[in-house]
Amino acid sequence: MAYDKFNIITSTAVPLPIENVDTDQLIPARFLKATERVGFGDNLFRDWRYNPDNTPKKDFVLNNPVYSGKILVGGKNFGSGSSREHAAWAVYDYGFRCVVSSFFADIFRNNCLNVGVLPVQVSAEFAEKIFTAVIGDPKTEIEVNLPAQSITILSTGDTEKFDISPYKKDNMINGFDDIDYLQSIKGEIEEFAANLPL
Repeated sequence: MAYDKFNIITSTAVPLPIENVDTDQLIPARFLKATERVGFGDNLFRDWRYNPDNTPKKDFVLNNPVYSGKILVGGKNFGSGSSREHAAWAVYDYGFRCVVSSFFADIFRNNCLNVGVLPVQVSAEFAEKIFTAVIGDPKTEIEVNLPAQSITILSTGDTEKFDISPYKKDNMINGFDDIDYLQSIKGEIEEFAANLPL
């Protein structure tokens, strides 16, 4: 399933300075029955966002109207726990296009890259700079430049590079998942197959 192309995003950010956020907190197991990648955003951080009677918890950051944007800034070891793809689906479906952390669980990182969410791993020092800037002024904008592989706090000019595999980078810039990529080189595959010796 193709997703939004990712090039450069300039957005305010939502700060979640909590370490060891696992996939069961991102999307509780009881919401994993659906098989399509839609509708999960409503239940992103469900147990942290809502009381048992479904009223919003006022002290949770996603319920704070001061914070908004396409970038979620999480604490160290974001996306740990089970390998459920639904956690990445929920992040994307909610509207986040980038998650920033000083450390990601590998499976969650890959699941994000497969659905169009860019996981940007930064140093702990740079993550702290982002938290300080965003919590100090929720209107602070962050620029995430995928072609340049850089993230910048626009109000301070602080910037840092991040790593991404060339294959996943190219897919995200084009809005491809793995199947879309194969479709994009279908002609090359057919030409190669036609020239194989019998």
